Amino acid sequence: MNQTPQAPKALLRAQKLANLTDSKVRIPFVGVRLGLDFLIGLIPVIGDVIMVGVSLSIVAMAKSIEVPRALRLAMLKNIGIDFLLGLIPFVGDVVDLFYKSNQKNVRIMEKWWVSQNHQKIQSNSQQAVQDWEKSQDS
Repeated sequence: MNQTPQAPKALLRAQKLANLTDSKVRIPFVGVRLGLDFLIGLIPVIGDVIMVGVSLSIVAMAKSIEVPRALRLAMLKNIGIDFLLGLIPFVGDVVDLFYKSNQKNVRIMEKWWVSQNHQKIQSNSQQAVQDWEKSQDS
């Protein structure tokens, strides 16, 4: 049986980093999730600059797995929106709670990777179902 394609390490690292920066902690009773982006973003300007650096590392991971340039530009746009809104006092803090640019960027990477591996994933899924059906007939 063919082995299911494994997500590249860079994508897995990007997922972990996006979780850490955007949604690691759930605020009880409110249901809002926050991460380091919100906490570090509370430091005026410097926090936003630090988080842009972290966000750009996710774009670098996308480049390392050959995500197309057009998608990486969309990722940069998400970072730019997050950064510019983050510079506005108070508004930027609220934006960090709800505009999860790193999560959005990882979703871009995931969708692209799945689209590139769709045939293998589908083929392996069909084979697994057939193997299961054979085992049920025995």
